[in-house]
Order: sequence, then structure tokens, then C-alpha cells
Amino acid sequence: MLRIVLLAGTALAAGMATASAQEFKLGVITTLSGPGAGPGTELQKGFTIGLKHEGWTKDGDKFAGVPTKVIWGDDQQKTDAGVREAEKLLDQEKVNVLAGIIWSNVALAVYPKAIAKNIPYVITNAGASQFAGEMCNPLLTSTSWNNDQVPEALGERMNRDKIESIYMLAPNYQAGKDMVAGVKRTLKGPKIIGEDYFKLGETDHQASISKVRASGAKAVFLFAPGGMGVAFFKNWQASGAGKTIKLYTAFTVDWSTLPAIGDAALGTYHTMYWNVDLDNPTNKAYVKDFVAAYGRNPSHYAAQAYDGARIIAAGLKAAGGKFQDGPALARAIRKAKYDSARGPYTYNVNGMPIQNFYLREVVKGADGKPTIVTRGTIYRNQKDAYWEKCPADKRL
Repeated sequence: MLRIVLLAGTALAAGMATASAQEFKLGVITTLSGPGAGPGTELQKGFTIGLKHEGWTKDGDKFAGVPTKVIWGDDQQKTDAGVREAEKLLDQEKVNVLAGIIWSNVALAVYPKAIAKNIPYVITNAGASQFAGEMCNPLLTSTSWNNDQVPEALGERMNRDKIESIYMLAPNYQAGKDMVAGVKRTLKGPKIIGEDYFKLGETDHQASISKVRASGAKAVFLFAPGGMGVAFFKNWQASGAGKTIKLYTAFTVDWSTLPAIGDAALGTYHTMYWNVDLDNPTNKAYVKDFVAAYGRNPSHYAAQAYDGARIIAAGLKAAGGKFQDGPALARAIRKAKYDSARGPYTYNVNGMPIQNFYLREVVKGADGKPTIVTRGTIYRNQKDAYWEKCPADKRL
């Protein structure tokens, strides 16, 4: 009798091990606490809608036809916390795909950890220039952009507006430097008369605004994601600087920050690869479900995270549900055709999207509240500026 019980226990344990081995584990790192939680929670909301559209709402549900567990990590907008979360997901949970990440400095710190595990690394926001160039890897796929691309498109708009001079404002970290580099790459004509790199997470911008006014600049370029941007607009409105100085922003005014910024954003321009008014069936269904779930329009942070969940599912389907071979799954994700909220687009050899960029303006809506409308296309099928630096043996 004892032998039968032991054999039964052994068989049960073997069955459980087999079942566990067949579970697809998806790790997602974002910023869920601290000053950067605004964009980070948007990422989580968009990714969650994407999971739902692929049939997953809870652990054990099938995602792309495979029983799946989703594990979230909070990087707190800190590189050391991001690395700890990545190590937990990679070493303890042994996730099959790592996704997410808002901040470029965190993504750069986590990157070698994911690559060393030889699994797909799907970035749904951070677009550090190194990822597009010398650090590119066939394991990496982005559903967002290279940092420089959005401000490059904005620089083209500034040229058309024939402004005389401009002052650059951005936080002092990798993305801030990339954003300013992007504007400079396409800006022709306006004289750059000053640059100010403020502390990441800064909430008091009065000193920066004073420097702008003292410089005599006719325009300002501002990159200030999340709460930094909301704080800037409060200082900007209180200073009255907007009466004489034109403001152009990147990753500052979006559908998640607009309610807090309010009328101070009226008349400002920014550029983006997506908006809620893009006319395609996937975007309409996505926006409808987001609004139903959260009571407002989604931001681009949520849209590209939604796409992240959808492209991982498409890759998993293309791989026949097989996920144990990380490089093979990464290739399937990069080559997968899926329904994106932005509409059809392709990938460059470095894993960066080749996509359109649109001009967006903040105007008063029919209800009297500020709204963001698309004002035309600045770039069609734009490639990032770094792809030729991607080593030949790392291209896919």
C-alpha cells in the first residue's frame, strides 16, 4: 500500500511539474509608485486592455492559446529598484518574456540582465538611442519609438513656424539628452540661445522659466513627462511667460496629464505617432474599452503598451505556442503581423518601428474643455537616426 501511495505521489508531482513547465510567464516592469507613477500606471492600464483583447484576465487564462501568468514589477523610477525587479522576474520567476519600462535610465540598467537570459525584451516606452544603435539586439523589440523621433518631427514643425530663437528645457537623464538632440537634428533657422537640464522628477520650474525669459527666446522646447510637465505648466501659467513665448512640448501634454494641466495647454503643439482620433478599427475598439474601464481617453503610454501585449501574443501564436526557445520567440515577435492601435507599420533591422508621426494641437472641445486633435502628418514611415549604427551581426 505504501509503495502505491508513493508512486501516486511521484506521478502527481511529475504531472504538476509538466503543467508548470507549460505555463507561459510574462514579466512586466513599470513605475507604479513614486513621482513617475503617472506614465507607469498608464502603461499598466494599456497593457491590461491588450491582455484582455487576447483573452487573458487572470493567471491561468490562455493568452495566445497558452496558459499564462503575468507578473508585475515596480521600478519606482529608480535604476536600482528596476534591476532588483528584473532579477526577481528573471532569476526567481524565470519569465519567458520581459516587457514594459517607462524610463530610459531604468531600461538601460535592466537591458543586460534580460539579454543575458536570452529571452525577448519588449520595450513599450523607453527609447534610449543606444538601443537603436550600438546596443541593438535581435532579442529587443520596441512598440514605441526611438527617443529622438518625436522631437525630430517637432523640429520640422518649428521650421514651418519660422520662429527666431528657442530655449531647450529637459530633465538631466538619457531621454532628456536624446530629446534635445532630436530637435537639433531637424531644426533649421531658429537660433538656440540656451539649454537647461533640470533634475529628473523636478516639480518647481520657476528657475528654468526665469532663465528662458532672461534669454529673450521667442519659443521654448520642453520635454517633461508625467508630473514634471503638470508642475511646469502651473509655473508657466503663473509666470505669464506664455503671453510672449511660444511653447512646444514633447511627452508633456497627453490624455493623462491634460485634465490636470487644463487651459494652460491651449494652443500648444506636440508630435506623436498616435492619437485617439486615428481612424482604424483596432484603435476605435481599444479607445472604447479604455474609456469604459477608466472614464477618460488613453494616452500614448497606454496605446503602445496595448500594442506590446498584442505583439507578444502575435509572436507566441506565430511560434506555435512554443516559448522555451527565447531567440526563436524573439524573432517571431519581431516579424509578427498584428492589429496595432496606430494602424499598420513595419520594423527596422534594429527592432525600432518605422512609422508615421503626426502634429497634434490642444484646442477647446465642443464641451469647452481642452482636447487634443491631430493636425496632419509630419513624417511618413520614418526611420530612426541610429539604425545604421546597429552592428550587422545584431540585425534582424
